[in-house]
Amino acid sequence: MKPATHDAGMTVSRPAVGVLLRDWRRRRRLSQLELSIRADISTRHLSFLETGRSSPSREMVLQLADRLDLALRERNRLLLAAGFAPVYSENALDAPPMTVIRSAIRQVLDGHEPYPAVVVDRSWNLVAANESLSVLTDLVAPRLLVPPANVLRASLHPNGLAPHIVNLGEWRSHLLHRLSRQVEFSGDPDLADLEEELRGYPGGETHASGPTANDIVVPVRLRRGGRVLNLFTTLATFGTPLDVTLSELSIESFYPADEETARELRTRRSDPS
Repeated sequence: MKPATHDAGMTVSRPAVGVLLRDWRRRRRLSQLELSIRADISTRHLSFLETGRSSPSREMVLQLADRLDLALRERNRLLLAAGFAPVYSENALDAPPMTVIRSAIRQVLDGHEPYPAVVVDRSWNLVAANESLSVLTDLVAPRLLVPPANVLRASLHPNGLAPHIVNLGEWRSHLLHRLSRQVEFSGDPDLADLEEELRGYPGGETHASGPTANDIVVPVRLRRGGRVLNLFTTLATFGTPLDVTLSELSIESFYPADEETARELRTRRSDPS
């Protein structure tokens, strides 16, 4: 472990870069030979880097991080572990450099009306939303919407959307599968804790059967006011982020899966009462 000194004078342990490289290689299910071929280095050199017998250059850290397909946050962590300064900035969304990003997000959210849309961070915490999200949040207990509100928790919690979802088992399986893949790819312990929490919620057996020949997407069927709204979602990210915060933002947009739902959402937009 390498020491890391903070401004307050406290020293904490930080994993050596070789340990992190080895752990990420194993998480990606790559042998040393496979990774060395991808990175165009010898297996011997990679072995020396992982065991600490050799120290990687800044360029080598970035090259290996790229071949391991690491998130920007993890690339910065590797650089710090190797003794280098982070390459990627991490600005708060309300910081001046993010002004154009905030404007773009607002344009996307507003342009999606009268259908719901949200912006979430890597932990699925709500960052921003359009007014039409109220068609969902009106059904959620207020305490689940206190910032930082987690949209997956609000969806599957017994006091959230879960009691109103007609196909809860199917939708629950879809969300848990998505989260499980994210946990596996990112290694994020907070996401692993969230997955464990969500799997412990009652109110819907995991949907085990596969799609039928007529299925196109997995919808969420939401019972509201005597009607059932059929919605499907798309997930969008920024294409070429160089900022950690920006790279971890996703925009999830809800679309009507039938004309009845579209008409209901349009009517609700024009007459919220």
